[in-house]
Amino acid sequence: MSTFVDRAQLHAKAGDGGAGSVSFRREAHVPEGGPDGGDGGNGGDVWLEADRNTASLLGFRDHPHRAATSGEHGMGKKRHGASGKSITVKLPVGTVVTTIEGEFLVDLAHHGDRFLVASGGRGGHGNAKFLSNTRRAPAFAEQGEHGVERWCNLELKLMADVALVGFPNVGKSTLIAAVSAAKPKIANYPFTTLEPHLGVVRWPKNGPDKSEFVMADIPGLIEGAAEGKGLGLEFLRHIERAKVLLFLLDLGEEVVEPPERQLEILRQELGDYLPELLERPSLVVGSKSDLTIEEAYEDAPIAFAISAATHHNLDPLVGQLLTLVDQSRAIEATQEADYEVVVHRPVAEQASAIADGHGGWNLVGRQAERAVGLSDLSNPAAMDEVVRRLEKLGIDRLLQRAGARDGDVVTIGEFQFTWYRAGSSAAIDAAMDVERRSRRKTRRERST
Repeated sequence: MSTFVDRAQLHAKAGDGGAGSVSFRREAHVPEGGPDGGDGGNGGDVWLEADRNTASLLGFRDHPHRAATSGEHGMGKKRHGASGKSITVKLPVGTVVTTIEGEFLVDLAHHGDRFLVASGGRGGHGNAKFLSNTRRAPAFAEQGEHGVERWCNLELKLMADVALVGFPNVGKSTLIAAVSAAKPKIANYPFTTLEPHLGVVRWPKNGPDKSEFVMADIPGLIEGAAEGKGLGLEFLRHIERAKVLLFLLDLGEEVVEPPERQLEILRQELGDYLPELLERPSLVVGSKSDLTIEEAYEDAPIAFAISAATHHNLDPLVGQLLTLVDQSRAIEATQEADYEVVVHRPVAEQASAIADGHGGWNLVGRQAERAVGLSDLSNPAAMDEVVRRLEKLGIDRLLQRAGARDGDVVTIGEFQFTWYRAGSSAAIDAAMDVERRSRRKTRRERST
């Protein structure tokens, strides 16, 4: 069973906010105590973090769900609910996160980079927070927000110093096994390597001062790989972050394409996939020199020939690769001298108006939903608070720009109302009608 997984999905569920409490003081000799409902706790967040100690996405293959805890509800005596616990999900360095529809979210390219993938819902205010000079006994509180819940695609692009590029069965796995401690599967047929392998190469083998670099054995490319043929698209992305490319050409007598044509195809596929790959430092080497005579490849476009089976020319090869890697690292070090760990927070979601196809409108966005998230919308004071919040959000201007007309039905979550432009005669008539109904209700309550 494979232990390397470079594609997976994540279901992130942030915690819900706790509801605010509706409570009034009940003390001796205080017949009409004021409101003392506490606030609900905030829901926990779900964070993604790049971690150099995490090797693959295996942990998400069968268990994609990650959830933070919800906040607790507020209580009387102004006791606030406890906030939920946030969680941090560790991902390999080089993981690209996109929405389930394919929209780019973040590239966790450096150790410690963080991304807020799902923010927790805010806790609701208790009725004590709605006390004012005109509202002495608010009998409503605020509901907690729902935490964000989303599916994401995770795609790992390996962070290797050297990537082996070549046709299937050219000897890449044999080479990485010969110069490192990696143990890839080796056999004499195409596509032996079905997943990337990483090996740490230390050089020189004998000596106190050893340098090392990471080599990636990428599954073989064939003509048309950039268009998805063979295993091309599955693994071309693992070459993107390599500092140095090692083109390995087959010098064997039974090779299908001559070395010149092999190099032409490989460079063409890399250029079609990502043109900037052709600008990376590279080394072209012939493999399987033990299976043919030197005269057969003396005109081949290679720096020199090697044999991983007999270890011929492996030390010069590793030495040249290390030189190229050191040069690339020096350039990279100057570019990242001022780099600081990046914490990515998505831009707050704004309210927006969407036609429902039946002459009405849906207002979507966390701010709009929070504006109507009160515990008792049948309470006139609560409705006054809703109107004040919607006006503050600029809902009138938003609906007018969207093309809404007087009398259109507007829906926010489970809340519906008939919208009229502020100051219009229809709005005034509707307000007067509401006021008359409120007065009749008040007289009936007093008479009983």
